[in-house]
Formats: sequence, C-alpha cells, structure tokens
Amino acid sequence: MTTDAHEPPGTLAERQARLVAALVAGGPPPPGFAPAPLAAARAALLRKRAGEVARHWPLLAAALGPRWPSAFLTWAADRPTGGGLRDGWDLARALRERAELPPLGAEELAVREAALRYDGRRAPRPRRSPAVGRVDGAVAVQLAGRARLLRPARR
Repeated sequence: MTTDAHEPPGTLAERQARLVAALVAGGPPPPGFAPAPLAAARAALLRKRAGEVARHWPLLAAALGPRWPSAFLTWAADRPTGGGLRDGWDLARALRERAELPPLGAEELAVREAALRYDGRRAPRPRRSPAVGRVDGAVAVQLAGRARLLRPARR
C-alpha cells in the first residue's frame, strides 16, 4: 500500500477523530480542510443539535424564546454532545448557576431533577425513592415514578 505525499500524518482513525473533534467539540481544523466549509458544517451540526435539545427540553427553549439559538450555540460551541436530554440538562444547570434560567425553564429542570438522577457524567436514571424539589414557590414532587409540579392556588 502506498501513501499519498499530500496526505496528512497519522492513521485514518486519528485523522477522522481530529475531523469529528473540529466539527462537534470545538477542536482546531485538521490539516487539509478548508476552514470556511468546515465552519459551515460545524454551524449546521450545532443548529441540528439545538433542535434535538429543544425537543427534549421544550419549556426551556420556549422560555428563552428568540434567545434560544444564540444561548445554546454559545454554550455548546466547545462542548461535545452528550445527547439531547443531557445537553439540555447541562445547559439548564449552567443558566441556573449564572442566574439566567427563565422561570419556565427552572420549572422544567425541577421536574426533571425530581424524576431522574443525573450527575453530569452518566446517563440520567429514574429515581427509586420519592423526591422533592423547589422552584419559585412551586414544589416538584416525584412519587411512584411520576413527577408533578405543584403550584399554590391563585387568590
């Protein structure tokens, strides 16, 4: 087998890993790739990923409204994907830490955290025992596998 003199160094798997890192994890462009088309492909993949996260976290996306695409793209630009559910969870937690999480998104996060256990590293798992969480005067309760958000009655 002969190699092309213009072929970048490394095995095929190493070159593919560099390309994937550049496309989805904010890595530098690998040698031999034009930056403009690579940036266009990366932007398209980030938009697709934002749509997937919005399907898993519809209230968060709706609460951010027109800021949703830019908020997600800014957050996700240098992070590899963990899947729509986990990416949305991590984004919601990051927004909460910066006090930028809208109330509707905070409610969705509270219900998820009452229903599922997620440590930021492994996939979320259903909680086995009852759980309670609070958000803006409401209480998220998980009992017997169902999570509900209880709000005080309006007077």
